Amino acid sequence: MTAEKNANLAQKVARCASDRDLTVAVAESLTSGLLVSALGAADDASVWLRGGVVAYATAVKQKVLGVSPGPVVSARCAEEMAAGVAAQLDADAAVATTGVGGPDSEEGHEPGTVYIGWWVHGQVGSRLYDFDGTPEEVLEATVAAALTDLLGAMDAAERGES
Repeated sequence: MTAEKNANLAQKVARCASDRDLTVAVAESLTSGLLVSALGAADDASVWLRGGVVAYATAVKQKVLGVSPGPVVSARCAEEMAAGVAAQLDADAAVATTGVGGPDSEEGHEPGTVYIGWWVHGQVGSRLYDFDGTPEEVLEATVAAALTDLLGAMDAAERGES
């Protein structure tokens, strides 16, 4: 059911990006490519999807995406990842995932702690989630949340909201 939900959400992102002539980029840590894969399967992805960066290692987040030193399971990291991938891939909108999939804790955070960050035309934001379930369930829930948050951020930017 979640895979179907994520495919439907990706289609909504595709329509939104196409209707508004936006390009989209993705920065992933926790989701390891699942998010960009969902978007890449949506309609006309070759027109609006710029690509994605899977930055699993902290050093890659810092070197490639410009993330500041410090905890990577954080709102700051998610926002910097989104802004960094937007700049690297010359995108109008970007979304990023970072967090703890499990089964073990990281940086003092329990499994299921997830931060989604977004950047749309310079407007940045993030949201904290606490998902339950297996690592696979946490990843699927994270993809759904990231797609939903990206849609919300694109809508807010269109309305001129922060």
